[in-house]
Amino acid sequence: MSHQTVIVLDFGGQYNQLIARRVRECGVYCEVKPYTTPLADIRAMNPIGIIFTGGPNSVYDPKSPQVDPAIFTWGVPILGICYGCQLMAHNLGGRVTEAQDDSAREYGKTETYFDSACKLFKGLPAQGITWMSHGDYMEKVPEGFALVAHSDACPNVAICDESRGFYGVQYHPEVNHTEHGTDMIRNFLYEVCGAAGDWTMGDYKETAIRQIREKVGDGKVLLALSGGVDSSVAAALVAEAVGSQLTCVFVDHGLMRLNEGDEVEEAFKKWDINFVRANAEELFLSKLSGVSEPERKRKIIGEEFIRVFEEEAKKIGRVDYLVQGTIYPDVIESGAGDAAVIKSHHNVGGLPDYVDFKEII
Repeated sequence: MSHQTVIVLDFGGQYNQLIARRVRECGVYCEVKPYTTPLADIRAMNPIGIIFTGGPNSVYDPKSPQVDPAIFTWGVPILGICYGCQLMAHNLGGRVTEAQDDSAREYGKTETYFDSACKLFKGLPAQGITWMSHGDYMEKVPEGFALVAHSDACPNVAICDESRGFYGVQYHPEVNHTEHGTDMIRNFLYEVCGAAGDWTMGDYKETAIRQIREKVGDGKVLLALSGGVDSSVAAALVAEAVGSQLTCVFVDHGLMRLNEGDEVEEAFKKWDINFVRANAEELFLSKLSGVSEPERKRKIIGEEFIRVFEEEAKKIGRVDYLVQGTIYPDVIESGAGDAAVIKSHHNVGGLPDYVDFKEII
């Protein structure tokens, strides 16, 4: 079955996968694409709507991530969030500048007032808390856009051109701190984009399993398992897809909760897979001894994790595919692409330049 699709265009922010999660929670299929994706590829997906994400840059900086203005001529609704809002304004004749005083900069929880006649805020309270994070200011709003939300400090918290289906908000509706934020995203999907709500996470599971089977064929798969949710979910999907073709190397670093290592091992007994547990608690604790700086600890854990994994993998023999179950926010928070480093993650930030594996799914 072919589902309606919404594209989240990634400009290097920290919440990009969270935006996609909110869209999926609303029953709409969604994919995250980098801003460098050719417009022809995006158009070929026939999206019913596009969401521009936030990002750490300033739209007026020549080096900042940009988008081909042709995207605004398709007749496809667009929701710009934070940087995405300012990018829309910048491209459509508005003017974005650095805030000249603190009153124009907004960070954290902010009392915000909404025009409930706007489709984005349909059926929602006229006042509530939003989560702000912007140091730039829309000095001039593009022609044809209305101001549909404001705060005590900022007159243009949200803008819209409903005739073209263009909406921009300078806050983050995808985070829990913004009251009714998911409802706003739902309104964009259903009131603006005409979503049918024909997709579920169950659809994703079946699609993912089918794609893994098609790619792997009769090949052998090796997976690095830390016991966290992300790598465990990846392991479960691959186990469902290829069963005994999968070998999981569980690196037990001794840093989990009491008895959690045993619980991880027990959980994977339901599948016919090869499960290898590397008990490396003493190694990890010795390497971390005397280290107090959090980022240095993460780097050490990452380095040792991959080295222990490599050592165990060499005992297994040749494999065709390596699976690293790392959720996208971990990759982004570790500084991938255009994002700034928040904190490195154990199987991202400490990854050495050289590893012994060739193919990754």
